[in-house]
Amino acid sequence: MITSSSFPLLCLTISILFLLPLPPSHSADPDPLQDLCVADLSASTPADYNFPCKPISEITSDDFFFDGLTKPGNKTKVFGVSVSAGNVLTFPGLNTLGISLNRVGFAPRGIVPPHSHPRASEVGVVMEGKILTGFVTTKNVFYSKVLTAGEVFVIPRGLVHFQLNVGEGEALEFTAFNSHLPGSATVPLNLFSATPSIPDHVLTKTFLVGEDIIDNIRSKFRF
Repeated sequence: MITSSSFPLLCLTISILFLLPLPPSHSADPDPLQDLCVADLSASTPADYNFPCKPISEITSDDFFFDGLTKPGNKTKVFGVSVSAGNVLTFPGLNTLGISLNRVGFAPRGIVPPHSHPRASEVGVVMEGKILTGFVTTKNVFYSKVLTAGEVFVIPRGLVHFQLNVGEGEALEFTAFNSHLPGSATVPLNLFSATPSIPDHVLTKTFLVGEDIIDNIRSKFRF
């Protein structure tokens, strides 16, 4: 929960997240060619989520404001985390601007499991608690550090990374992306909860284990 004592840090955090420069050569979204292009979410969802612009006559001030980061989401039973996403799907004023922001809450020992963002780099700041953050490069080099309140991390686009609450209580972080919809490919869900399922023989050969182990792991991801 955000308290009055933590509000100044929150304001500073959001300012830093959006002012930190991200490499233009790795920008995920194209530069806008107009002052604004509020997403018309009522239109048919395009395959690439490049929403058409809402008619100017239908734009309101509410399209440019979002209170989702003040609201903690429900923590999942499997991973013990909640994500309140401020992307183009929930905050239509972000359309074409190449930015988005998430609130991530952690139960004790909660984890954002290994995943990647195919369309964006990520920068984040820990607001409360103690979080182990790490990522792996394409050359299998692992970088990690335990961060506490006020400390910032950055994850290059497309690299597999995770965050784990290693403190005694709950933890909270805010993350920002240089895309209005960065996407998230979560490794365990991709492998064991895909529809249709990845064939067992592919996974047994990948992990060098028997089918019984694959079936046991898959059963844990049937939500």
